[in-house]
Amino acid sequence: MFIARAADVLLQGGIIAYPTEGVFGLGCLPDEFDAVARILCIKRRDARKGLILIAATKEQFDGWISLPGDSELPDPDPLHPVTWVVPPGPRVNPVIRGDNEGLAVRLTSNPIARQICNAVGSPIVSTSANVSGRRTARNRYVLRRQFARRVDYIVPGECGPASGPSEIRDIVSGNVLRARRL
Repeated sequence: MFIARAADVLLQGGIIAYPTEGVFGLGCLPDEFDAVARILCIKRRDARKGLILIAATKEQFDGWISLPGDSELPDPDPLHPVTWVVPPGPRVNPVIRGDNEGLAVRLTSNPIARQICNAVGSPIVSTSANVSGRRTARNRYVLRRQFARRVDYIVPGECGPASGPSEIRDIVSGNVLRARRL
């Protein structure tokens, strides 16, 4: 029932807080620009930094990414999630990319995040549930205290099984842009 409620909130242009592989995230549909702007405001995040999109399946990224040649997003590793910076597709508005040439995407292995993406049939924005510069929420108590009045719905569930934010790599070069934090 909570997956249906999360999907309903997203489809109506709202914002959810939800568990991911390593931390709680704030999310919305990537083509709901008012919701994207709200997330940036809630986090006090510089829009030039861009945002990550997560999906349950590679097909959900159709139109959102444009992989070079015969490149393919690797299957997710639950214990070592990797966010990939890839060339953006035609559906991506610059507000999602920020000042970056590439788009950050991840195939999520968290079962709740996967169910949400499948329920809306789309990737969703995924940015850590924190105010920029502060620690990320890793438990529901902290999440509720910081975001209960700022988001439209907090999805029940636990983060895991990773121990923190994902590593970020460039899909073309393979370079690590952000190392995995423990």
